[in-house]
Amino acid sequence: MSFISSDILAKVCNCDKTPTIPAVTFELFIFAGTAIALKILSKFQTNILKRFALVAIGVFIFEFFTSPMWVNSHLGPWAYVYQDVSWVLTMGWTTLILSVIVLVDQFFKKLSEWQRFGLYLIFLTFLVMIFESIVVKIGIRTYAPETLETIRGLYIPLLDVPLQILYYVPAFTALVIGFYKYWSFMLDERAVVPVKKNKWLRNILLSLLAVIFFELMVDPMVVNAKLPSWSYFYRDVSIVMSGVWIIVIWLATSIIDRLFIQLDLSKKFVLYLVAATVIMVPVEAWFIQNGFRVYGPSAIANFTGFHAFPFNVPIEVTFAIPLYLALVISLIRYWQITFDNKQ
Repeated sequence: MSFISSDILAKVCNCDKTPTIPAVTFELFIFAGTAIALKILSKFQTNILKRFALVAIGVFIFEFFTSPMWVNSHLGPWAYVYQDVSWVLTMGWTTLILSVIVLVDQFFKKLSEWQRFGLYLIFLTFLVMIFESIVVKIGIRTYAPETLETIRGLYIPLLDVPLQILYYVPAFTALVIGFYKYWSFMLDERAVVPVKKNKWLRNILLSLLAVIFFELMVDPMVVNAKLPSWSYFYRDVSIVMSGVWIIVIWLATSIIDRLFIQLDLSKKFVLYLVAATVIMVPVEAWFIQNGFRVYGPSAIANFTGFHAFPFNVPIEVTFAIPLYLALVISLIRYWQITFDNKQ
């Protein structure tokens, strides 16, 4: 990892929250846009505020987890909930994602679930590129040194956003939409028939896809080191490390589904998180202590210094694991249920 100067790191850890006219104008645009969007979307979909809350939770989990990757500045002290994590930006991304989901579902009803899911990602990639360009140009968004190293000067012309956004946005939005869709089964009170036959290969492939999505997202934050050279397929993203997560998630979800087949989706979800977290926290601690997982300076700068007993890992890592699992498992289970029940 290349050397990062202390003055650059200080800027990462301490964003300038002083409001500027462009930033406040953008905030007002988000407030007005959200109000208008919710009014329009309520004509096409019921329980729109609950749906907004579901997407917002998914977006916030992701922003909270990946906050060391960028710096959000100039929104005013009222706009932040933790370091540079802003509820205003969460509201903006939530409005954008929910609007695309509801409108695609409304105007493309005849398409299958996977076809509509593909449309969500295509539309959102285009729209997010535009809005990301805006927040960068007006000085709200800058990137952490590790993220800049990943970008390597590759930007989309005119928009001046990283070229990596072309895979970043589909992966990010797929995880958030998967979270929303999973919990929508309960919100819509859909009949979900428990399936006794476990399709092992399909479920492992779904797990592989979801885990790789997230590993690609957090690539700048943490380095997977000391693993066999053949296992790396993109930068330091390793099939070995991803494989560990896949096995843990697959085992946790399969065992819970087998033992508690009649339990409702929300209770099973909690058990998924508990089981997988109990397994993964000591495993992650071993990876960190033996140099297989190395967190970057921007991530370390966000750590409070508290460590989880008895594993002696940063408390932030301990809390991050169930957050990570919440998005990944939601996406996996959403597609499993969809395929099994032909939703």
